[in-house]
Amino acid sequence: EDFAERHGYIKGVIKEIIHDPGRGAPLAVVHFRDPYRYKTRKQNFLAVEGMYTGQFIYCGKKATLQIGNVLPVGAMPEGTIVCNIEEQHGDRGTLARTSGNYATVIGHNTDTKKTRVKLPSGAKKVVSSSNRAMVGIVAGGGRIDKPILKAGRAYHKYKAKRNCWPKVRGVAMNPVEHPHGGGNHQHIGKASTVKRGTPAGRKVGLIAARRTGRIRGGKVEIKGDD
Repeated sequence: EDFAERHGYIKGVIKEIIHDPGRGAPLAVVHFRDPYRYKTRKQNFLAVEGMYTGQFIYCGKKATLQIGNVLPVGAMPEGTIVCNIEEQHGDRGTLARTSGNYATVIGHNTDTKKTRVKLPSGAKKVVSSSNRAMVGIVAGGGRIDKPILKAGRAYHKYKAKRNCWPKVRGVAMNPVEHPHGGGNHQHIGKASTVKRGTPAGRKVGLIAARRTGRIRGGKVEIKGDD
């Protein structure tokens, strides 16, 4: 982030929208002119729904509130739908980044220069108002509406991501391999909740669970916590 972004804006153009292996959302390749030396800077952005090639994108404090533009959350009105928010100022976006996800700007506190956002999980978070975010929702939404249906599709999906499939249950293992292993029937044999300070290796199951069991009834909205 440079002077132009902090005080004005900088213009880029979307050259192409590409698929990124192992990621559900597409990426947009954006070309910026370097403000300080004669060259073109290429950046990969998370594509926002409604982006197209040839579109101009504006990044900075003075950028307008349009789909795909990047501006500080403090410059956005309440109720703005944003994605790819910075958690710390200048970290280039960490929150609400998966396909179809978005966060909502709830309110600003001008005295402390903080802004409240509602994250996709439903949690509300206070971030610095100078943190940047992208206007719109991440493209590639509705990805999880289609059932995977067969093991081969899951195999290829996780093959591109990382080695985390298939998952063997701990109960099905031997005692040497897992704290839940062994026994003449498949049973855990002790409470599946473990405390936060449990040593690594024993820390399996429901870690530092505040509650267990099915969630019955909806979420209770706490009054005064808007």
